[in-house]
Amino acid sequence: MRTPLIAGNWKMFKTAAEAAAFAEEFKTLYKDTDVKTAICAPFVHLAQLKAAFEGTGIGVGAQNAHYEDEGAYTGEISVMMLEDMGIDYCVIGHSERRQYFAETDETVNKKLKRLFAGPIIPILCVGENLDQREKEEQYAVVKEQLVGGLADISAADAAKLVIAYEPVWAIGTGKTATPEQAEDMCEYIRNTMEELYNEEVADAVIIQYGGSVKPANATDIMNMSNIDGALVGGASLKANDFIEIIDF
Repeated sequence: MRTPLIAGNWKMFKTAAEAAAFAEEFKTLYKDTDVKTAICAPFVHLAQLKAAFEGTGIGVGAQNAHYEDEGAYTGEISVMMLEDMGIDYCVIGHSERRQYFAETDETVNKKLKRLFAGPIIPILCVGENLDQREKEEQYAVVKEQLVGGLADISAADAAKLVIAYEPVWAIGTGKTATPEQAEDMCEYIRNTMEELYNEEVADAVIIQYGGSVKPANATDIMNMSNIDGALVGGASLKANDFIEIIDF
């Protein structure tokens, strides 16, 4: 039985004071449930959130990492650094990283391999843009991202993966894939994982939906059989909204 994971992606938001205020409010609202919960925050907030959430069961995730442990990579953060901090999750291949920062399936693959060498659980983002959806290329695009990102990764590692399906046209636009559209692609992803690996891996993989998830639509999305959680953007910045989604 898969345990749902609902993770907030703060993107490039919140000062240290705002992050601290959120953590205190969120802790008072949060009740331990059967749903796993995490906040994926900017690097500058990770240590602060780890300390604030200690003993609560609330996970902390990074939004990116470099595949090398150390070196002349000014401005980058390594997986080794995140491991040293006790970080629980790391988002890899988000569409904004692909669009603005030259992330490719090859670099995603390198990052996944390094993450799988340690305890941090990767959240692999896949999804098509509006033009690709309108041309009915969404399945080919997502399959290519999965095949490239998971090249030479073992079944044992793949079974630990979280995959976030995020249609690019629904991220930060206010548009949301219908629950049926989201379920259709998440089912396709699960079937592709079975094709690439086996039924056991496909059954084990956590598949999230991400893209303008809000309290108003969370229940319908989460009730789909192949959707095991959500990667939440703007609604995760407000403690009350994020709690409502977790309590779907």
